[in-house]
Formats: sequence, structure tokens, C-alpha cells
Amino acid sequence: MKLPDTRQARILIVGDVMLDRYWFGAVSRISPEAPVPVVKVEKREDRPGGAANVARNIAALGARAVLLSVVGKDEAGQSLARLLADSSIDASLHEDAQLNTTVKLRVLGRQQQLLRIDFENAPTHEVLQSKLAEFRQRLTDCDLVILSDYGKGGLTHIAEMIRLAREHGKPVLVDPKGDDYARYAGASIITPNRAELREVVGSWKTEVDLTARVDKLRAELGLNALLLTRSEEGMSLFSAAGVVHEPAQAREVYDVSGAGDTVIATLAVMLASGQSMADGMRWANRAASVVVGKLGTATCSLAELEE
Repeated sequence: MKLPDTRQARILIVGDVMLDRYWFGAVSRISPEAPVPVVKVEKREDRPGGAANVARNIAALGARAVLLSVVGKDEAGQSLARLLADSSIDASLHEDAQLNTTVKLRVLGRQQQLLRIDFENAPTHEVLQSKLAEFRQRLTDCDLVILSDYGKGGLTHIAEMIRLAREHGKPVLVDPKGDDYARYAGASIITPNRAELREVVGSWKTEVDLTARVDKLRAELGLNALLLTRSEEGMSLFSAAGVVHEPAQAREVYDVSGAGDTVIATLAVMLASGQSMADGMRWANRAASVVVGKLGTATCSLAELEE
């Protein structure tokens, strides 16, 4: 398989952004106050997370990423804006004074995660309305739309966004969250993992059973396809043409956080560059095998994909 030219692909990403904050330190003793390790922090690192990580993965593959989201009027929001600018992402982050930018703080000792602390609340209606207005304007200048749902409230108007995008003839890829997939009706492709799909269609006993459940869901929601990510079982693409399986690439798994972002980003870039859905899945599978070998939310470059 030859990699396509990705430089002309223009992708609009809308969804919940967050700041992934890492504190690395040494652990040499247990606290006298409680039976917990004491971490002496030696290094701090911030990375874009959520929809911002999707945008960063798209930029790493040489395509043009336009990101639309909501942040708080705070230090975390400013850090996120700075990191996105450094990655050559056209980010429009609407500020909400009543919102705390979502931060996931991970404390690591000896390269192992000891603790994660989340800071978050939901954005206000007015800010979301202004974001929807900008979405309308930005639609005309993109090949494809990604809606990255992390359940933080940034995609309250998702049904309207899907309708507008399809009206403009733009394919819509959704990374879903929660058990209410009715809100994704009309999307082109959704990309759940096994646990997320099970929450919606129930447990399956065989591959035939799984296919029947997915086909029923696709028909109910009017989806062109569903890409199921299956960890060590690889990936499966369900569409009207049938089912295509792609086995997992044999790589040592170090950290799976953000792998779903890489999958949807790579699939989107490949589709926007003229590849078929099946070939897009193959490239996405390769990209995922690269990022799970890295610590934390990470990206896969074109050079790494080619290797």
C-alpha cells in the first residue's frame, strides 16, 4: 500500500478539548500520613487531549486541521491554545468565563501512572451557540468533518452539526460516547471501541451475532459504515459491502490513551486524500500500533506510518 499525498486534505474537527498534564517524579518512600507513595516531581509536561489530540494527529499526517471548541478563561485554556499553535493547527477556541478547561492530571513514578485527577464542568449555552454559528461558516472550506465526543458538553448541538454537514455534502466521522447513539443519526461513519459498542447493542456471542447487531444499528441511524476498534483483535469495518477485518499489528503495548483519537484522525486524513474506507482502516490500524507504543497521548507521523 502506497501512502497518498495528504497535503491537500482539509479537516474540520469539533468536540471536547482537554489539557493532558503529566507530572513525572521519583518514588523512594511511603508517606507517613497514609499508605501511599510520595512522588518527588522532577518534570512536568502538557499535551493537547481529546479533540485537540485528534487535530494534532491530523497535522502530524501532513493534512490541514481546523479545530473548533470551547475552553475556560484560564491558564489551562491558554496552554492549550499555545500548544495547538505550535503544532500548526488553526484552532478557534471559544472562551467561556464560567468554564474550567478540562484538565486530566496524571502523576507518574518510574514511568507508571500512580494517579489521575480530572478538573471539568460543562460550557454555557451562549458559547455553544456562537460555536455553532462558526461551524456553519467553516463547513464550506473543508473536505470532511470529525465530531469528537468526550461527553463534556461541547457537542450539545451535534444533531444540527451532522445535518448541516450532510447538507453541504461533507462526510461526518464521529468518535462516540455514552449509550445514546440516536444523536449520531445521519453520520457517515462512527468509530466505537468494543466496550462502547457493547453498551449500545449488548453483548454478542459470535461474529455473525455481532454483524447482525451492527447492521441493525447502522440501519436505525442511517450510517454508511461503523469501524469497530478491537484492541488485540484488530479492527472491523461494517458497511453495506459487508465486513472487512484487519488483524492487529504485533507491537508492544505501552499506553492506549489517545489511540482512538489517532484512529479517527488517520481514517479521516486517508478518506479526504482519496483512499477507500477499507484502505483508510488499514492505515488507521498501523497508526494505532505506533501510538500505543508511546507514553500518553501521542501522534504518528507519515514517516512512522511508512516504516
